[in-house]
Amino acid sequence: MPAFWDASAVVPLCFPQALSGVSHRLQREHRRLVVWWGTSVEVRAALSRLATAESDLRESEVALARLDLLRESWREVLPTERVRTLAENLTAQLQLGAGDAFQLAAALEWCDQRPRHRPFVCFDRRLAEAAFQLGFAVETGS
Repeated sequence: MPAFWDASAVVPLCFPQALSGVSHRLQREHRRLVVWWGTSVEVRAALSRLATAESDLRESEVALARLDLLRESWREVLPTERVRTLAENLTAQLQLGAGDAFQLAAALEWCDQRPRHRPFVCFDRRLAEAAFQLGFAVETGS
C-alpha cells in the first residue's frame, strides 16, 4: 500500500542519521511514496543544513543524488485551490504552521479526505499527532 511521507521521514532516506534504518524499513513496506509538491524543497533545505553541520561535500552530493532517485518514483500531490483551502482550515483546526498544514492538506487530498487506515509516515511529533487526530495510521518508527 502506498503511504504519504512527510519531509521529516524522507530526509533519513537521503542522508545517514539515527532514523535512516527506520525510514528504509518503512520504504520497503510502502514501496510507493506519496509526497506534497513542496517536499523536495523541504528536503533540500534540510540536507543543506546537515551538510553544513555534519558532512563533507561527497556525502552532500550522494544525499542529493538519492533525493533525485526518489523523486523519479514518488507521486506528488500538486498545489491546487482545494489543497490550499484544506491547509487554511487546518491551521485553525489543529493549530498548525503553514508548512505542516500543507503537508497534511496534501495527505488529505491524496486520500480524498478519507484518512482512516491510510499510512502517514512522519518523524515530526507535532505533525504526527495532527495526522493521528484526523484518522491517519501514523508511522513514526518508534
